[in-house]
Amino acid sequence: SHQGADWKSIHEKICPLLIPPQPCFHSERDREHGKEQLLRRQNSIVEVALSAAQEFLWEGKALESLPAALQALRSSARLFGWSSVRLVPVYLLLAEASTGTGNLRQASKYLSEAEWIILQNPDCPAAVQSRLHRGLGLFCVAQGNLDQALYHLATDVYLAASAFGVDSTEVSGGYFHMANIFLRQNKMDVANSLYTEV
Repeated sequence: SHQGADWKSIHEKICPLLIPPQPCFHSERDREHGKEQLLRRQNSIVEVALSAAQEFLWEGKALESLPAALQALRSSARLFGWSSVRLVPVYLLLAEASTGTGNLRQASKYLSEAEWIILQNPDCPAAVQSRLHRGLGLFCVAQGNLDQALYHLATDVYLAASAFGVDSTEVSGGYFHMANIFLRQNKMDVANSLYTEV
């Protein structure tokens, strides 16, 4: 059943990309061409895996998204290194999928990994930091810690506005999730004002 889930989630999509390049090259030009091909293939695997994981999450299939997200993590780490900022979106996808399956402990670990990478990279773009805070906010909602969720989502809005502008669609996600929290707290005026912003 695990192999079947893995096949449906990601391996069916990336199998053609896993064909190894020619092991023996006769010239420097052939070697360079082989390296470029391998790099393109590895980038394609990351893109396909990330896209598949995100698609499953949008469809509400958190369990099915996990193998694709794990493949994206392995491939990204191999390509960019374990401390690269490019791993943050992958960890956030894994955290969202884990939260969706009810595995909050594992989601917390993935969020910690993403947070650690951002702490190690002080020049990390605001757009990436914004996504981290949105992930942390949604995780706090799943835990029932609404005050902490509002803090992270407000930080998400601030960082997204500084990265994309106050009227950008990227900012609207943070407003939307904050409005949902205020709605749960029966603070209708605040919720409605945030929905209006969205």
